[in-house]
Amino acid sequence: MGTLNTLRKAYGVLKDKTKIGLAKFNNITIIKATNHIESPPKERHVRKIFAATSVSRPQTDIAYCVQALAKRLSKTRSWIVATKILIVIHRTLREGDPTFRDELLNYAHRGNFLQISNFKDDSSHFVWVKTYVIFLEERLDCFRVLQYDIEAERLTKLASGGSSKGQSRRKSTEELIEQLPALQQLLSRLIGCQPEGAASDIYLIQYALALVLKESFKIYCAINDGIMNLIDVFFRMSQDDAIKALEIYKRAGQQVEELAEFYEYCKGLELAKNFQFPTLRQPPPSFLATMEEYVKEAPQSGTNLASHNLSEQWDLALFTAPSTNTTHAVESELLLVYSVYEDEAIRRQKQLTNARYGYEGQPMMMIVPYRYPQQLQVQHMGHFSPFGEPPLFSIPPNSILLQ
Repeated sequence: MGTLNTLRKAYGVLKDKTKIGLAKFNNITIIKATNHIESPPKERHVRKIFAATSVSRPQTDIAYCVQALAKRLSKTRSWIVATKILIVIHRTLREGDPTFRDELLNYAHRGNFLQISNFKDDSSHFVWVKTYVIFLEERLDCFRVLQYDIEAERLTKLASGGSSKGQSRRKSTEELIEQLPALQQLLSRLIGCQPEGAASDIYLIQYALALVLKESFKIYCAINDGIMNLIDVFFRMSQDDAIKALEIYKRAGQQVEELAEFYEYCKGLELAKNFQFPTLRQPPPSFLATMEEYVKEAPQSGTNLASHNLSEQWDLALFTAPSTNTTHAVESELLLVYSVYEDEAIRRQKQLTNARYGYEGQPMMMIVPYRYPQQLQVQHMGHFSPFGEPPLFSIPPNSILLQ
């Protein structure tokens, strides 16, 4: 019995030492990845953090890494260290296991999220760090509402040759009215990450901006899918839902302009010279009048019979009535709206095919950031460049797509 107790104690001591050793290793890796050198985190350190927060690791290890990153962020007074911490968090959210995101959400629930209270400087560097923090916080908040990751969902479907339509295209009206504003708010925070002043010329900030930029089109597509879904059912909505849907549609039009301006800015960045940006199309403003007219006549919630009759009248007016000038104009506007939103995925797929990312008869192959063998990765000063993703097939040198 005494021997067994001795063995248990020895095992406990060994286990404690192992935990301490792993904690020290993870802490050292985090410090090295987020040091004061004004360059992106080294790839080998980031990969070690991926491994330390993978699903194969104990939950306590993952929690330790999250807490260590958050603690280092809350204590630093250096915009360089803060930016590198946020890059590590962002990349792990994008490329790491979902266990990291889940632990980050748990940590945020306790009110100890990405705090930068020690930042007293109002220079453009520090201001940009704050906007980056806000975007990452919004990214997690959006996941709470949607309960799925936009980027992972879209890339997985397209890489496997599945439908290009995202989950927003298959949601109910109630889900869309709740989720689309969250997506639009996320896109707004993303556009707000445009640096100003001296921050615009700093490579480290441009590196982080690239990670943000690469998420923009997925968010834009998710919103487009949702708008298409709303348009499908808009003329059968109750008045309350129609009012909310109309506001979503209006904001979508405004954000097309804002995103186009953001892309124009990004085109001027040295690191984005070879990027192929998507062409954004503005929905016809004249269709707003048609939607507003329906809102005035739409039934109140709970009047099922009236709602059914009115929706039938609008469907007939739009699609089956004799071709008067009014109905023909409304029908043309509706078809134009469909073309703006529904053709986006088709145009994008053609862009990919033209750039030789896919070929006839085979599933479309998509770029998955940072998933390539180390020897294929484009390097910048010894660091992985988010702008220089290698293609799966040979493509023209100026055809790097925004994916």
